[in-house]
Amino acid sequence: MKSLEGKVAIVTGGSAGIGKATVLKFIAEGAKVALWDINEERGLELENTLNKEGNNITFYKVNTADETQINETVIKVINDFGKIDILVNNAGITKDSSLLKMTTEQWNQVIDINLTGVFLCTKAVAPHMVTNGYGRIMNASSVVGLYGNFGQTNYAATKAGVIAMTQTWAKELGRKGINVNAVAPGFILTEMVQAMPEAVLAKMSEKVPLNRLGKPEDIANIYAFLASDQADYINGTTISVDGGITL
Repeated sequence: MKSLEGKVAIVTGGSAGIGKATVLKFIAEGAKVALWDINEERGLELENTLNKEGNNITFYKVNTADETQINETVIKVINDFGKIDILVNNAGITKDSSLLKMTTEQWNQVIDINLTGVFLCTKAVAPHMVTNGYGRIMNASSVVGLYGNFGQTNYAATKAGVIAMTQTWAKELGRKGINVNAVAPGFILTEMVQAMPEAVLAKMSEKVPLNRLGKPEDIANIYAFLASDQADYINGTTISVDGGITL
């Protein structure tokens, strides 16, 4: 039996990168997937491709910084699938700049999506999980949230905040049958990273003890594990998936 057979999962930011890899992994493990993303073209394309192969995936256009959209879409997912078992808070953005150059707008944009968005999505989904007495919530943090990074005051703050929220929710929701965990990726070869010059990518790889950058599938595999019954006693933790770069 597949590890997520019969489960219904929401994956935010699911049309590209780590989110897309997570959608594909969850589908492969038997889950039904509600793909949330702001990019309608990519989302519908992935939905059509996967459903032609006999899978069960529905795309919903959602801005995860918009509370009204989130609440309305959660109701749609419940109506379409009957329940929500898994939430992967993957959607995120970067607006990098050093502290002295960072604008308030750059700060607010990243806070709105990466931190407030995670809060809003979880707050909307959690009551349904509480009613069912079961849930798996995974939040996308980053090694930057653990150790900081030059030029990423806003991003690092959100990813550290995600860890704190994860720990808090694990305490609040664990007794209600809901496991809450975070994943902290290192350097991952998403489409955006792959577009960098080869010399830059080689230099990044040299910093990793495993001598390679991570693949989106490396993160998706951890999400699938945390969503499965095999991780039933893991709650409130942050798993670094970084090839050892933080050692």
